[in-house]
Amino acid sequence: MPVSEKMLNFSKKSSMIRKMFEEGARMKAQYGTENVFDFSLGNPDVPPPAQFNETIRRLATDETPGIHAYMPNAGYLWVRESIAERMSEEQGISINPQDTLMTCGAAGALNVTLKALLNPGDEVLLLAPYFVEYNFYIDNHGGLGKVVNTDSTFNIDLLAIEQAITPKTRAIIINSPNNPTGQIYSQESLNALGDLLRDCGNRLGTTIILIADEPYRKIVFENHTVASIFKASSNSIVLSSYSKDLSLPGERIGYLAVHPEIADKTVLLDAMNLATRILGFVNAPALMQRVVAGLKGVTVDNSVYEKRREIFCSLLRDTGYTFVPPKGAFYIFPKSPIADDSRFCELLQEEKILAVPGRGFGLEGYFRLAFCTDEKIIKRSAKGFAAAMQKAGF
Repeated sequence: MPVSEKMLNFSKKSSMIRKMFEEGARMKAQYGTENVFDFSLGNPDVPPPAQFNETIRRLATDETPGIHAYMPNAGYLWVRESIAERMSEEQGISINPQDTLMTCGAAGALNVTLKALLNPGDEVLLLAPYFVEYNFYIDNHGGLGKVVNTDSTFNIDLLAIEQAITPKTRAIIINSPNNPTGQIYSQESLNALGDLLRDCGNRLGTTIILIADEPYRKIVFENHTVASIFKASSNSIVLSSYSKDLSLPGERIGYLAVHPEIADKTVLLDAMNLATRILGFVNAPALMQRVVAGLKGVTVDNSVYEKRREIFCSLLRDTGYTFVPPKGAFYIFPKSPIADDSRFCELLQEEKILAVPGRGFGLEGYFRLAFCTDEKIIKRSAKGFAAAMQKAGF
């Protein structure tokens, strides 16, 4: 067979999110879109801001010679200056444009980072529940993902992390606001994590890098704030994209920044630049770089997601579900009323509700709901959620 055994294996383990999305397409064709309650995929449906449409129309007419030519692998310097200014405000420390790279989305940024960091057999800690693709990205570059559970409210469990660290631990990936839980880690907990990684690294004679995946940074509720990774650890890398805060997931535009005082910074940045080229990205899309550089401070209308969150939380409480209210992102991660989360998602599917089992995020006994859908759909799903709970014996 021409397909590798590894890819066949990966196909069996591949994202349940996509599988549920495809099942949703089948069910919508069978029952009608209005009769299917699809909460499977975190595909932002809030329109991009008007400023985005105005900017892209204007830039698309630019006929300056060479405007679509190759550029430095790290991206246009003037665009990186805009990114550095934005990130300096977010992180609370001054960031040099030379310490940033434009990337093909946050996924591209993470692959570039892991390519630059990992030797074969290096371990990367993942805090469950986590975005399932992380494991595949780590494997892309010869590493091994090592899962560490969070606490009962999906916050950082320092003791569990300390027990998981070995001489092979090269990095830890955190995601706050979190997919799938919507949890936001506090500055205090991140500072403690940074101290732990530094102390363990000193004891083992290694450097453990704190990698923060932050595409949901601007999607927050009830005046919660997202803490500074760079204040928590000097050996840190922050990466993000415009997929969520500008509703541009299909445009694949993102960026990363390394801490100004990260160990071996020059060598690391050189490796990231090389990784951008040899992984086949070459550089982030030229047009989209120019677009986002002019949209500093512009985001989607977050109040739409906040209203949906309130409706969904109220609905779930009224129908007997247990969950931690999300502080950010656009997901809720309720506890399954039965131990088998996949079986419960089947019960929901019988009610034409599409949810993703928690095991798809490395944590069984839960399921994820994405509220990237009209609030009318959320409201109309109430009877189905109640019926599934009754079928489960509650």
